[in-house]
Amino acid sequence: MSGRPEPLFPLFADIETLEGVGKKTAEHLAQIDIVLPRDVLLTLPYSGVDRRRRDSVLDADLPGVVTVEVTVGQHRHATRRGGAYRITVEDAKTTFQLVFFHARDEYLNRMLPVGSRRVVSGKVELFDGIAQMVHPDHMLPPEEAGEIPEFEPVYPLTQGVTQKTMFKAAQSALARAPDLAEWIDPLQKAHAGWPDWHEALKAAHAPQDMGDLADTAPARERLAYDEFLAHQLTLALARSSLRKAKGATATAPELCSARYWKRCLIAQPMHRRARLMTLLRIWVSPSG
Repeated sequence: MSGRPEPLFPLFADIETLEGVGKKTAEHLAQIDIVLPRDVLLTLPYSGVDRRRRDSVLDADLPGVVTVEVTVGQHRHATRRGGAYRITVEDAKTTFQLVFFHARDEYLNRMLPVGSRRVVSGKVELFDGIAQMVHPDHMLPPEEAGEIPEFEPVYPLTQGVTQKTMFKAAQSALARAPDLAEWIDPLQKAHAGWPDWHEALKAAHAPQDMGDLADTAPARERLAYDEFLAHQLTLALARSSLRKAKGATATAPELCSARYWKRCLIAQPMHRRARLMTLLRIWVSPSG
């Protein structure tokens, strides 16, 4: 599809221009058909992790993910190669352990010096009655803890790509998404309670709870409608370019017919027809 609008150019640039994406990461992402910033933008989180801060691990249902501020205590080095390196920490109500395997002493002493305050977040489980957080997902000074989202989106991954990498890439792709003129009929959009395209993307990549991940969430519903509309219009345009062959007539619901969608596109005012073509270039434009 030729004539891509200039505002869409950043979404079709080299994927390595996204934050945190190098050559190797780009190769890994290609294994799940993510080759452009556009692809990252349209790859939505499928789940989420509640990382709202608690006063103590005692306030959480275990096993489960807990985010809590602690004071770092004694380091107990592994007694054998590859064994458990344990650090005792204390929150507002109790003590528990941070556990690391194949850990480097220098790294842990630098990240978790004795007596320092840290906000740690990760899955906590009970072993022999002792709460343990094995390999925390986050370990930050309190003044940097704002980097930990209260509800962290979980993206589909492939080998060699972490959640942190995918999150950074998604945020970088979002920053490139332009504000575009609306292509959905205003009355339909208002009746459904859908946000604008750009707002829908931001909301879909920043869920606040599990409800925002449901197919019926307004942001996701709107994006799903966009995808359906784009593919129906593409089907209509493709069929209209083919010579009609002789044969038996096959009936189908009018909504699924190419003639219906072509007629809808042609019937639109010129300015809205251009907006619908922009929609097509986002969803079904080739990678080249």
